[in-house]
Amino acid sequence: MLLAVDVGNTNIVLGLYAGDGTDTTLLRDWRMRTDARMTADELALTTRGLLGEHADKITGVSALSTVPSVLRELRVMLGRYWGDVPRVIVQPGVRTGVPLLVDNPKEVGADRVINTLAAHHLFDTACVVVDFGTSTNIDVISAKGEFLGGAFAPGIEISVDALATRAAQLRKVELVRPRSVIGKNTVECLQSGILYGFASQVDGLVRRIVAELEATDSGPVTVIATGGLAPLVLAESSTIQHHVSDLTLLGLKLVYERNTR
Repeated sequence: MLLAVDVGNTNIVLGLYAGDGTDTTLLRDWRMRTDARMTADELALTTRGLLGEHADKITGVSALSTVPSVLRELRVMLGRYWGDVPRVIVQPGVRTGVPLLVDNPKEVGADRVINTLAAHHLFDTACVVVDFGTSTNIDVISAKGEFLGGAFAPGIEISVDALATRAAQLRKVELVRPRSVIGKNTVECLQSGILYGFASQVDGLVRRIVAELEATDSGPVTVIATGGLAPLVLAESSTIQHHVSDLTLLGLKLVYERNTR
């Protein structure tokens, strides 16, 4: 069994793959809160607790972390609790097969590279990946599977927290669709601005990106949503074509296969 570990700024996502080769399937996945202060032992306790009976059946680990302090503890955890298990940690030198056509490839986060690999594997076209996480990352992929760059915007939860902190009369609200775009009370006004505002922001950026790609004769462009907050926006977006919730986990599986076979 392959354990895929995606450490993001807000959440850690675990995926358990069973099988071998083309028959590999995602058996289970879990999500837990990221704490930059967590130790290797705390990380192991939570991970093993979630894996349950599968904890001692792991035969490989593929991992990435965008949080340096957790990456350090992740390495310690794997060495201490799964020391004899082959592992791939995405970092410079790991074979991903993704050309990075940007000014400074060292600035590109491991999660963006892995999402590029998975998106091209799934669709084999030029792609735009919208990752709804701590920030909203929009990554652009050529028809050849090259990473071309993208755009960043503040994430949904960051924006909600900032608004509640800076505006005395406003507060956090449940992120659900209001009765109408025109809110009739404070809660609905916030819900409308957040939900429809972020959907429109993404649609506007995606349309501009697709127009630039089409100007280079890129062929068809596939727009994919992923990330923990993607379900909030999917129904309101007019540009997103596919929702692949396990895109990063799939990329971790693919990069493990590239580096261990």
